Amino acid sequence: MKILIAEDEIILQESIVKFLKRDAHVCETASDYHEAVSKISIYEYDLILLDINLITGSGLDLLKLIKREGKKIPVIIISANNSIDDKVEGLDLGADDYLTKPFHLTELNSRIKAVMRRGKYDGDTNITFNEIKVNTEGMQAYVNNKSIPLTKKEYDLLVYFITNKNRVLSKEVIAEHLWGDNIDAVDNFDFIYVHINHLRKKLTKVAANYIRTVYRIGYKFTDEDM
Repeated sequence: MKILIAEDEIILQESIVKFLKRDAHVCETASDYHEAVSKISIYEYDLILLDINLITGSGLDLLKLIKREGKKIPVIIISANNSIDDKVEGLDLGADDYLTKPFHLTELNSRIKAVMRRGKYDGDTNITFNEIKVNTEGMQAYVNNKSIPLTKKEYDLLVYFITNKNRVLSKEVIAEHLWGDNIDAVDNFDFIYVHINHLRKKLTKVAANYIRTVYRIGYKFTDEDM
């Protein structure tokens, strides 16, 4: 999962990144309002952790911008402001949860999982596509109820494909989503072909071939005729 942490307290920011990376999440950071706006305009995220008091602006203004532009990104506000008015305003603006500082990182992790279940995973820990089922809590994939061995990147690819089924995904979008904005420095995307081909081979041994190549563009995970 790819997460943007918009937080101006660098020590807390680094602690959150270190904690979430233990579960192999791709974490990117922004310390001020303008940096956060820039990243949200360029990149896609599965979740945003948003501090109300950013260096050069308000996190609530950033939340307004996200909703105004129709971006369906789950947002958890993390703030030292414990007033009812701030909580109500944040939730009324469309935040999915509100966590007051200080907090335990384990609680933050539980809130993230709950928000993702309610949103992207439709309230379930399992996501399915025909005979394929993925348990997002155990990070395990099954075909016809039999587990299939996947590397972490193959698992992330499968989840990304299923949650974006029937959508054409460019190689650049896939790479950036799974490896972060540092991918901009990469000269080519040969490593993407390797990971996708490995996943495709494992799936086609036990399931239909749902990973379709879209010539000169990227890939589409679908059971529709192309």
